[in-house]
Amino acid sequence: MIVKKPEQPLPANKVLFKVPVQMTGYDVKNYLEKIYKIPVMQVKTRVVCGEIKRAKSTKPYLIKEDDYREAIVDLPKHVQFEYPDLYGGERVKLEDEIEKIEKQFEFIKKREKRRTFSENRHNVPGWFGV
Repeated sequence: MIVKKPEQPLPANKVLFKVPVQMTGYDVKNYLEKIYKIPVMQVKTRVVCGEIKRAKSTKPYLIKEDDYREAIVDLPKHVQFEYPDLYGGERVKLEDEIEKIEKQFEFIKKREKRRTFSENRHNVPGWFGV
C-alpha cells in the first residue's frame, strides 16, 4: 500500500493510495483502521491498467506492467492529510548540483570538439584559424 500523489488536487480530507489488485475497498478500510488507527469514512477503488512500454532491447516487442488498484480514502472532515515533503531543503541543493554537473559536461564536450578539430589540422599554425 503506497501513498500516491494525485494528478488533480483532492480535498484535504481525501488520500489516494496505490494498492494491489487483490485488495478490496473493505480490505483497505480495515487495514487503515486496524493497523494505523486512521478513521475512515468511505473507500472508493478502481483498477488501473498497467503501462505498455516498448522493450529496451533491439527486438520489437512490447512489455506491459502489472495492473494495480487505486483507492481514494475519505477521512472525516476534521482530519487533514498533508503529503510528506520527502526532499525538504535538499531538493534545491540537488537541482543546483545537477545544473553544475550539466555545465561541466557541456564544457568537456566543447573542449573535446576543439581537440579533435585541431588534430585534423596538421602543419597549420594555431593562429591561422578560420
